[in-house]
Amino acid sequence: MNDSKKLQGLIGSHDSVRLLDALQRGITRRQMIQLLIAGGMQATLAGSIASLAGNAHAQTGRRGGRIRVASATAAVSDTLDPSKQSNQTDYSRGTMFYNGLTSLDGSLTPQLALAEEFATQDAVTWVFKLRRGVTFHDGKPLTPADVVFSILRHKDPATASKAKSLADQILEVKATGPNEVTMRLASANADLPVVLGTFHFHIVKEGTTDFNAGIGTGPYKVKEFKPGVRSIAVRNEGYWKNGRPYLDEIELVGIGDESARINALLSGELDLVGTVNPRSVQRVRDAPGHAVFETRAGLYTDLVMRREGGPGGNPDFVLAMKYMFDREQMKRSITLGHSVVANDQPIDPTNRFHFAGLPQRPFDLDKAKFHLQKANLGSAPLPIVASPAATYSVEMALVLQQTAQKLGLNLDVKRMPADGYWANHWMKSPLGFGSVNPRPSADTLLTQFFKSDAPWNEAGWKNEKFDQLLVAARGETDLAKRTKMYADMQVLVHEHGGIGIPLFLSNIDGHSKKLKGLSPIPLGGLMGYSFAEHVWLDA
Repeated sequence: MNDSKKLQGLIGSHDSVRLLDALQRGITRRQMIQLLIAGGMQATLAGSIASLAGNAHAQTGRRGGRIRVASATAAVSDTLDPSKQSNQTDYSRGTMFYNGLTSLDGSLTPQLALAEEFATQDAVTWVFKLRRGVTFHDGKPLTPADVVFSILRHKDPATASKAKSLADQILEVKATGPNEVTMRLASANADLPVVLGTFHFHIVKEGTTDFNAGIGTGPYKVKEFKPGVRSIAVRNEGYWKNGRPYLDEIELVGIGDESARINALLSGELDLVGTVNPRSVQRVRDAPGHAVFETRAGLYTDLVMRREGGPGGNPDFVLAMKYMFDREQMKRSITLGHSVVANDQPIDPTNRFHFAGLPQRPFDLDKAKFHLQKANLGSAPLPIVASPAATYSVEMALVLQQTAQKLGLNLDVKRMPADGYWANHWMKSPLGFGSVNPRPSADTLLTQFFKSDAPWNEAGWKNEKFDQLLVAARGETDLAKRTKMYADMQVLVHEHGGIGIPLFLSNIDGHSKKLKGLSPIPLGGLMGYSFAEHVWLDA
């Protein structure tokens, strides 16, 4: 057993990740021992843990080499503008070229990144001290003005930021010193460092309007960027993290067809691929020199029933569709067990605010038939749009189609290609599917996808009580009260929301065994889309 595995066995994978992250940020062995003892660990054990962590850290990382990586999405809308990024390909590029004030580790705990310190007294006013000696790819030093610009641009409607609903809580951002930025919120939010560790809040140069050069402070620089085709990243020799990154170059492409991704991986054309179908897992495992990497998190593919322009405006139709989900069958036949049964609530069981007390909605054809009859939609075929771009949506649509036939409902499954699906069909088709990547906190997920004015409010669902609870929970410091508020919000979505969530899906990636350094970060596959800074090629 190597030292990394021994370390995980003694203190668990989350604490192991945090110790290794601390070593990568430059913590000394003595400082680590002091932290462990301060946490209640005996001195002898603390010394042993520190030694193991040091050995594991020393074993990691070999400089040099080039890899080719394929994500599951590619479109002409691909962007290097953090405010507009919306899929795993964009997010993966974002972590190559940019940094945030914070970053999220394997336990989704915010760690210091471009901020070397942050503090608050009331969770309303936050002070961030910026790391010194950081430069952008073009040599410009990082300043408070860059941070102010990067945060405030999300609030400008002209930016059309995907994170505007998150940024709206920030009332003021200003430089309060040569190396200091202060943010003032509309109301208390203890999760602000978590929010700022997400992809959209990467820091860019003040005044940037053209993002195609990808000028950031990240571990790699842009060598080539062709939206919908590929990007090539080369090592940033002036990166502020000592010894990082390891690789010389990364080529990232998007391949929508899963079979094509797997074939390219097994033929040696690719070193790492995202979004492996469970049916391909054994094939990858059986191939010499290859392996799979599974991350359990809050990923889900959901049935989206738009309130406007289709049957989703009828509450009885929405309920009927939810009762038609045979979730256990879908888990067995579609994901081959690589999932957890969901309950039309978006907070997954790994999240501390998951409401486990919500009664499970059953597969009930009698109730589905009752609500369909009340909906009185007639006998015309109902188009339901699905695509490989939304993981398992085609399979889910076909299962629903077969079930609907038993009730006299004609669902006409329209299978769309992966290319262009998000731009042309998602949130535009009255009845279709979305795919939501894990989010770092309950507040982030609910704000981005369920708040009435959220740009990604998939079903166009609006609920004043939900919006009020969301804002109240964000600033509630009493954990029991906050937990109850999140439970109430999940009930509202479960009962009234225009989406159906049958399963929480595992992220499965395939890779060459020569590629080292992968560890789970439950923001999604490809190591929470931040693999680029962490992986290396074995000799």
